[in-house]
Amino acid sequence: MELRDIVVLLAASIPMVFACHRLGIPSLVGFLLTGVLLGPGGMGVIADAAFINGLGHLGAVLLLFVIGLELSVGEPARLGGRVFLAGFAQILLMGAIAVGVAFALGWTLKPAILLAFVLVHSSTVVALKLFTDRGQIDAPQGRVATGILVLQDLAVVPMVLLIPLLREGARVEPVAVVFELGKSLVLVVGIVVLARLVLPALLRQTARIGLRELFTVTVVVVCLGTASLAGSFDLSLEIGALIAGLVLSDSEYSHQIFAEIAAMRDIFASIFFISIGMHLSYDFFAAHAVEMLLGAAALMSVKTLIFTLLLFPVLQSFRLALVLGVGLSQVGELAIVLLGIAAPHAILSSEAGEMLIGISVVTFGVSPLLLGPAERFGLWWQGRAGKEMATLDAAESVSGHVVILGYGLNGRNLARVLRETGVPFRVAAMNPVRIAEARARGEEIVYGDATSREVLERLCVAQAAIVVIAISDSVATQRATGLVRELNPQSVIIVRTRYVAEIERLRELGADEVIPEEFETSVEIFARVLRRLHLPRNVIELQVSLIRRGGYEMLRSLELPRQSLRDVQHLLAEALTETYLIEPGSVAIGCAIHELRLRHETGVTIIAVVRDGRATANPAVGFVLEEGDILVLLGSHAGLGQAYGRLKPPSVEEDDAAVPG
Repeated sequence: MELRDIVVLLAASIPMVFACHRLGIPSLVGFLLTGVLLGPGGMGVIADAAFINGLGHLGAVLLLFVIGLELSVGEPARLGGRVFLAGFAQILLMGAIAVGVAFALGWTLKPAILLAFVLVHSSTVVALKLFTDRGQIDAPQGRVATGILVLQDLAVVPMVLLIPLLREGARVEPVAVVFELGKSLVLVVGIVVLARLVLPALLRQTARIGLRELFTVTVVVVCLGTASLAGSFDLSLEIGALIAGLVLSDSEYSHQIFAEIAAMRDIFASIFFISIGMHLSYDFFAAHAVEMLLGAAALMSVKTLIFTLLLFPVLQSFRLALVLGVGLSQVGELAIVLLGIAAPHAILSSEAGEMLIGISVVTFGVSPLLLGPAERFGLWWQGRAGKEMATLDAAESVSGHVVILGYGLNGRNLARVLRETGVPFRVAAMNPVRIAEARARGEEIVYGDATSREVLERLCVAQAAIVVIAISDSVATQRATGLVRELNPQSVIIVRTRYVAEIERLRELGADEVIPEEFETSVEIFARVLRRLHLPRNVIELQVSLIRRGGYEMLRSLELPRQSLRDVQHLLAEALTETYLIEPGSVAIGCAIHELRLRHETGVTIIAVVRDGRATANPAVGFVLEEGDILVLLGSHAGLGQAYGRLKPPSVEEDDAAVPG
């Protein structure tokens, strides 16, 4: 019967998850709803949930192992101390508010603390997917969100340790709590030290054998074995799995471990969320729908307000602070894991647990719908506020300069070239570390959002000759382009974007040149392929220029316009010139021109030979070629390709043949 139950639950989850995906709702909502509908409190298809709960517990263990594997403890620190403090302050402030609300509802201290543990978390899965789908994961909001989520995930460690102390009958005196927590931390440190000594060496020896099946089994044993070791010391299994993941996160095998365990994690984590849903009652959901909606609205409003107030002084951008607040306003999936860990201890009543999970489900579904309106409202508010700000004094103004919006790799390279060539420029960026480095070099750089009118006015955009927009945020890129054109109708605006689909919109907003990374990469790939095939350089350059001149239309459609195709064929049919350096080992060394029979066999004519810096035009057929001569060749596209094949040394042919496909 157990196998039938698993098949029924997973099969029923497929259409549920598919429907959630089509509606833009996280997949874990579909798994939770599957458990609600088929569990004892719903249709009763699964009457005995004990076996499913056991598999769900295993899913929680694997989930925390992978979360530990993906965590980078240094991520919050890389974003600067202010972001770290803002994230830490959010945990404390939201936790304090949760405790206050619990007391107002008449709860005692223990369930109030558990409520705080649950509500401080945001969903890593939901938030990162939101920013990834919007192309903002590498933008300031994406990086800050990642750092805060890592900080929240790390906070799970002490929370999991404290949950057993919240059970009925456990002492909560400060001294007793500190003693128990200290004892747990000592055990955790001991397990960490042991894991660091044993696990990397064990995986290294397994990897040397080269059997993938053995490596996979070893990873599972490492995960479950560490969890079991933690359980033997009266710690939770989940904290042991999290420790194993953290220990291996810096290992050279971390990526392969993730690849091996990810599919298993997904299956068992799905069963875990289904098992959580099976604890919920359909009748309870229907009877308390209004309370859940109001609770979700209140919670998301409070979390949005907290994040916005804490991050606005850090980012100095109301738009980014609001977007981050909304993007992190949902309850985290780790909160549901914490509720599952706490369930055996009966810290919360079953009704309170159901209410919290119901509120979580609502926030999962609603938060993706609010991010777009939040972005638009932030832009509107920022634009309105910017119009009331004053520009720089006349003494600080500059004209005819270059403005760089964004200080990533492209922005820094451009700034370096401009600095070395003596061209005046100003920069706007939002990375404190890079700003400090730029100011140390004496560069004119300001901390600010490129979508802010006040920031652009501080950069004297109205007097700039060229404005380069290179920020990893499609929404901000469009806003900045339109605002720059509004402030300076005469400047040249060059925009870097990720996707070719944004080209037309950016041109409508006033961009003079749009450089899409998506197709510049494809251009570089085919150019290198053609060079590898020794096609003439001018043929390659012709192909590249045609694509760029046509606004990338040649790559945007599978079928070229007929007129363009005829133009290309016409150009390729014309006579082409190319140069060729006679390399050591070439068959041409010591041969007279007529002995090569290039014109007879390939149709290519040697119209000049350059030797020691002097050119010999129309060399005689008896002209003897030497190593280092540069031949100027005239011929067709195909003929030049054949000529290269005849002239190159045999060793080059062997090297080319050895290049993997």
